[in-house]
Amino acid sequence: MGAIIAVGSGKGGVGKTTLAVNLAIVLSKLGYKVGLLDADVYGPNVPLMLGINAQPKVLGDNRIEPLEAHGLKVISVGFLNPGDKPLIWRGPMLHSIIKQFLGSVVWGQLDYLVVDLPPGTGDVALSLIQTVPLTGAIVVSTPSDVSLQDARKAIEMFRQMKVDLVGMVENMSYFVCPKCNHQTDIFSRGGAEKTAVQFGVAYLGEVQLDPDIRKASDSGRPTVLAGEGSSSGKSLYDFARKVVTRVDEIKANAGDSIIQIQ
Repeated sequence: MGAIIAVGSGKGGVGKTTLAVNLAIVLSKLGYKVGLLDADVYGPNVPLMLGINAQPKVLGDNRIEPLEAHGLKVISVGFLNPGDKPLIWRGPMLHSIIKQFLGSVVWGQLDYLVVDLPPGTGDVALSLIQTVPLTGAIVVSTPSDVSLQDARKAIEMFRQMKVDLVGMVENMSYFVCPKCNHQTDIFSRGGAEKTAVQFGVAYLGEVQLDPDIRKASDSGRPTVLAGEGSSSGKSLYDFARKVVTRVDEIKANAGDSIIQIQ
């Protein structure tokens, strides 16, 4: 296993899963072998965003074969609990299933495993961080003060858990009117960059508020599949390249040790 990168946020509704999915696909398009672990146990939206409607196979030795989509190997709690039925599990059960996803899934040799964490800083997120041997974490926030307040808590959580910060990314940073091309900062702008500077965290860029990103995710074909020239493609590719640079720096500082999860 190469690098295991968590994508987290201090609160829900900031587009964390959307960025995790698009990040994983861009990394694959850049030539890396990538897996995506959907650990957002109460809101497993990865199957919808990737257009997957199937269940993984259980092999003879109780190993799990991940599903594949758009060049990614994927596992999600949503595969075990499809549809609209809520997942009502307590902490120990959640800890067990994520541990199984790490140890029993046949990931093969990966350069990156992207882990979509649950939002917030509660017991579930903490348990997952303790379970997964993370290379580093990405904090997603919108530019609004409310979102940034919770993002700061997420940064402190990762630091208290001794997890390196890959950096911070600002989602829904601005909106460009498709008719007049006027740019509007709906949720303010630049707050994530200021917070990153304040906390000594790398700034990974900004992604605009774009209806096409939502439409692409809802259709199961994330926007970056259309390439770097797609709607918001450039900002998402720039984001992914900055992640690669930061991960290389973290691994170099750590001696580029190989992470074993089995």
